[in-house]
Amino acid sequence: MPSFRFLLAILSLAVTLLSGCVPTMAPMPQTEISPEDRQRAEVAVSRLVAVGDRMEPQIEQECRKRTRKLNCDYLFVVDDRLDLDANAFQTTDRSGRPVIGVTLAMIAEVRNADELAFVIGHEAAHHIAGHIAARERDAAVGAAYLGRAVQAQGADPLTVQRARRIGAEIGSRLYSKDYELEADRLGTIITWDAGYDPLKGAQFFLRLPDPGDKTLGTHPPNKLRFDVVRDTVAQLRAGKIPAGS
Repeated sequence: MPSFRFLLAILSLAVTLLSGCVPTMAPMPQTEISPEDRQRAEVAVSRLVAVGDRMEPQIEQECRKRTRKLNCDYLFVVDDRLDLDANAFQTTDRSGRPVIGVTLAMIAEVRNADELAFVIGHEAAHHIAGHIAARERDAAVGAAYLGRAVQAQGADPLTVQRARRIGAEIGSRLYSKDYELEADRLGTIITWDAGYDPLKGAQFFLRLPDPGDKTLGTHPPNKLRFDVVRDTVAQLRAGKIPAGS
């Protein structure tokens, strides 16, 4: 199994807290930072490497077991822009290679290795479950549906184009909360099998602002997410989910 790899780079990414799955990534030129900030970055990356060394083999094993013809050679990156909020994301590069990224603020925000492991496991699960492709399909369906509906009313091309954009946004959010819960469950299994405590790890979610149960929201309520983790751990402990499943 290959050792954990990371890239300390500045990335230009539009990401959403703990889930922002985006299709591409574009490096930006490195900027000068102070020796103190560089030391902080090195400490943060060292923490990520320590957790990643244990997580990567389990993530890639789970990916190969659950998928066919999917690239399971994960790349881990650190976005070292110091002005960014705590964030983690999963995306793919132009070759289809899965990328898990975290900001320095995210690494500093987590209180223990279990929390960092769970965040990584959650993001890895998005790729294994095919959520980027699923959201792209959802967006395409939404765009086509609303575009046709507006066009049938005799709308001009510009109005139809705007309707398609709105439809794509609605479509991409339609099952977003379901995808997050699915990633929470699979992330729990990955974290457990890597030897970390998912219940301790999921405490991180309880410190986040609660998004509530909004219609077309991108994330489910924090309590619901924690309940999914708790129930999955209970099944693991009871042997209802075999180790490595």
